[in-house]
Amino acid sequence: MDVINALLIPILDLKLLGLIGLGTFAGIYVGAIPGLSVTMAVSILISFTFSWAVYPAIALMIGIYMGGVYGGSRTAILLNIPGAPSAIATAMDGFPMAKKGLAGEAIGIVTVVSFLGGFIGILALAIFAPLLADFAISFQPRDYMMLAVLGILLVGSLSEGSLVKGIFAGALGIAIGAVGMDPLTYTERFTFGTSGLRSGVSFVAVMIGMFGISEGLMQLHTVNTAAVKQKISSIIPSWSQVRKHIPLGMQTSSIGTVIGALPGTGGDIAALIAYDHATRVTKNPEVPFGQGAIEGLVAPETANNAAVGGAFIPMLTLGIPGDAVTAIMIGALFIHGLNPGPMLMVDQPNMFWFIVSALALANCFMLIFGLTGIRVFVKIVELPRAVLLPAILLLSIVGAYAVNNSVNDVYWMLGFGVFGYFMKLYGYPLGPVILGVILSRLLDDNWRRAIISDQESLWMLLKGTLASPLSLVLFVSVILIFVSKTPLWGMIFRKRTA
Repeated sequence: MDVINALLIPILDLKLLGLIGLGTFAGIYVGAIPGLSVTMAVSILISFTFSWAVYPAIALMIGIYMGGVYGGSRTAILLNIPGAPSAIATAMDGFPMAKKGLAGEAIGIVTVVSFLGGFIGILALAIFAPLLADFAISFQPRDYMMLAVLGILLVGSLSEGSLVKGIFAGALGIAIGAVGMDPLTYTERFTFGTSGLRSGVSFVAVMIGMFGISEGLMQLHTVNTAAVKQKISSIIPSWSQVRKHIPLGMQTSSIGTVIGALPGTGGDIAALIAYDHATRVTKNPEVPFGQGAIEGLVAPETANNAAVGGAFIPMLTLGIPGDAVTAIMIGALFIHGLNPGPMLMVDQPNMFWFIVSALALANCFMLIFGLTGIRVFVKIVELPRAVLLPAILLLSIVGAYAVNNSVNDVYWMLGFGVFGYFMKLYGYPLGPVILGVILSRLLDDNWRRAIISDQESLWMLLKGTLASPLSLVLFVSVILIFVSKTPLWGMIFRKRTA
């Protein structure tokens, strides 16, 4: 009975209901603006809500979080500028659909499958929280290292037919991510004696430059051509279309939930792993991946929204943040006198079920707000190129500056935009560069921790990997994925088939 009462708290209280709806609405548009991250929005909210009661403060933050994760897909589809790292994979098929005049259909299907993924993640939080939390805590540094390697190997899915170019782009991203002070020894890496590089290169500046500025430069070739007229007659996808993709959505939602429950990962890794999974299990897509495949939208968007529920699992049951946003929310709970961790569900069970209910309501608001205003939003793509391209440049500059209030980030963004333009001209994919930057710290930190914990011996590291069932599964997965992406394997397979 207490559980039901706790679940009904945000539903029956109109103030809490309004705050969840307001937060979700604001989060959608915060997430859609490159540079204005959900993490930034939630951290700012702490300074405004620390004097509030705990329920209203957490309700508003949850709305911002849920709406922001979904909102990043808007500009990814319309402008090829992911509003958040978790929307990088969405841009790969969403933007080609917009160029075909199908932006309305793309946003519609993304909204519905995001609701599906969010619902599955919340359901997992409510039912399997203790079980998945125990699984997450069993991860050792070597397991996180191999998880990062798995992410890097996804360049095969993002390399547009050339594994060599994809590996080069991924390695370039890792090198960019390594710029700055070494987190363990505090020595300078790739700074060349320049003090401005000691803090590293903002991955947001790299992302906006590579996707936004480079796309704007590419479109200069077609500045005199008419904009594509968008078909917005069927925004809400038909039930038959949704039902067709439910099996894939269930699979990728499960991936997103599990990845989200791993401390320090988040929706960006979940989305990319889900996208790679979709390319493997989808045998005959109506449109090839990278050219507007619906499956290329379903997989990442179900995964990154399911990762929201997953990220709350270690936060509420272990006191360990699942991602950056839940790390901030742990601070908010401490401010309000609560201690997230194993005793929270014993001492404050109402808070656990309140968060579950608030997440479910925010997910419903996301579906409602996501399907409204699309007709106005897609008009962005129909603007004349002479108007749209300066707008992209202005949006990119504001987004790059807003992260650290630094003009240097704007310079980096412009420089990477020009570099990304030449990479596109010569057929090099941009996705692996961003992936490498994002995963660089995860790979670097956990490699150090793994090798130190195993007495700085590669043999001890391998021995520990073979002795742990979890590590062994990840290690075998890395080997199999690497071999399957090697051109020699494809030649052998084709020869044996013939």
